[in-house]
Amino acid sequence: MSMSLLFIIGLLLSAGIGLSLGLIGGGGSILTVPILVYLLGVDPHEAVPMSLAVVGATSVLGAYLHWRKDNVDLSTGLLFGGAGVVGAFIGSPLTKLLSAEALLLLFGVLMLVVAVSMLWRRKHAISDATHKPHPVQGVLAGLGVGILTGFLGVGGGFLIVPALVFFGGQGMKRAVGTSLFVIFLNCVAGLVAHLGINHFDWPLTASVMGLALGGAIVGTLLSHRIAAARLQGMFALLVLGVAVFLMIKNHAVVF
Repeated sequence: MSMSLLFIIGLLLSAGIGLSLGLIGGGGSILTVPILVYLLGVDPHEAVPMSLAVVGATSVLGAYLHWRKDNVDLSTGLLFGGAGVVGAFIGSPLTKLLSAEALLLLFGVLMLVVAVSMLWRRKHAISDATHKPHPVQGVLAGLGVGILTGFLGVGGGFLIVPALVFFGGQGMKRAVGTSLFVIFLNCVAGLVAHLGINHFDWPLTASVMGLALGGAIVGTLLSHRIAAARLQGMFALLVLGVAVFLMIKNHAVVF
């Protein structure tokens, strides 16, 4: 397959990043780095901050669209996001400590965890009922997700949504919208931390970002019309396949 065809496929799949974020409040960002590296020819270390820019812009648009539907809890989002910002600044410098192969191998392991988590959530449906929040556990969860965001360039919606449900007392619909707001805060912090460390291709980033934003608009508009559980299961299988590919391709790396 020619590089030009791979590049076109990569741009088309970029819209899927936003589509997933708009529909299920996460998931799409986990594919951003593999798309940038294997289809768009970006160096893994540059792909991390590029991913943060793309996911951050997509998430803030999705959060705004959900906010208009009263599906964003700003106070809870700021609590989680504030802890995530601290975590993102902690995680960002860690990216340079790993080789490109080691970074992609770790990314593959994370994707495996994400796929299993999404399949589990699909089988064990999370209730939309609200309950008493647990702020301390929520802050710790936000800190951990922030570290992952800064380190690997992922939004962390696959962790934030259940954390908002279990620790933030959110119903599922509000957790999805609030998750996008938290992802935005984390991505901004991670990107700012990376700007002094890595340089990357802004024109390509803008192209991917534009396609992802278009996908986010469509995803948010469809979020109340498509069965999210079915989509989540199909998406989890895709993430699982990419995870296996990354782990096989980079398994021989020496840390």
